[in-house]
Amino acid sequence: MYEKFKGVFPALLTPFDKNDEIDYAVLSTLIERLTDKGVNGFYVDGSTAEAFLLTFEERKKLIEAAARFNAGRKTMIAQIGCISTKQSVELAKHAESCGYDAISSVAPFYFKFSFEEIKKYYFDIVEAVDIPMVIYNIPLYSGVSLSVQNVSEFLSDERFIGVKHTSSDYFALRQFKTAFPEKIIYNGFDEMFLAGLSMGADGAVGSTYNFMPELFLKIYSLFGEGRIKEAAVLQEKADRVIAQLLKYGVMPGCKAILSEMGVPMGGVRAPFFNLSDEQRKALISAVMPILKNGTE
Repeated sequence: MYEKFKGVFPALLTPFDKNDEIDYAVLSTLIERLTDKGVNGFYVDGSTAEAFLLTFEERKKLIEAAARFNAGRKTMIAQIGCISTKQSVELAKHAESCGYDAISSVAPFYFKFSFEEIKKYYFDIVEAVDIPMVIYNIPLYSGVSLSVQNVSEFLSDERFIGVKHTSSDYFALRQFKTAFPEKIIYNGFDEMFLAGLSMGADGAVGSTYNFMPELFLKIYSLFGEGRIKEAAVLQEKADRVIAQLLKYGVMPGCKAILSEMGVPMGGVRAPFFNLSDEQRKALISAVMPILKNGTE
């Protein structure tokens, strides 16, 4: 039933031009590149997209443009989370009108809402649309840690098809999958992709899939074939790249690497810092030799 939601889903980056406006031509190029590489779908307007640094109208336009460029070829999930239920519902309806397969939302944050308030937030959204929801569990950034019991209250409803679990709590991931084996569980941290698969994840949503999807597609394939040691070699290779990224910042680093690859992503939104020329050169010189051999 949920087969089309399995696999490797890049969390799309948002390219900006020299005027700090969304560069839709480059977004189209990025989607074409990743489609040609064979990714299974796209996760749009999430953390990697700098969603909470975009205006509300920019978020709507980004969701619309990504769907238009995809043209129905790959599975599309739109992250529509806002602190405001009203705004989240508006984005959810917009994603539905654009033809998305599902929506996803981080829990409302900042005000330390009670679980009952968070629960109503999610149910208000799914009651407003006819496409399913993927819960986005990212406690490190949202400050909201959804327990297995919490998540069960959503997954027991057919309108909630899974969880994007961006957490190193793989015990919880395993419990989600054991309790709801038919639902989709996504791994969230790229550096632990193989670990997530081993604990029951059906696929993953990640930032670095924007520039090295081949590695993760190959890991996914090898894991499915039971070739775990070979998959682990590639995970270690990806992790060497990620270790370099973490020195400089994931979003600016991913954009710098893609720009080096010929996809001019521009900078990041303030208050993020862009890389200095020195940092960019250091990052590129460190990661390109690792990436040049592809999935070997």
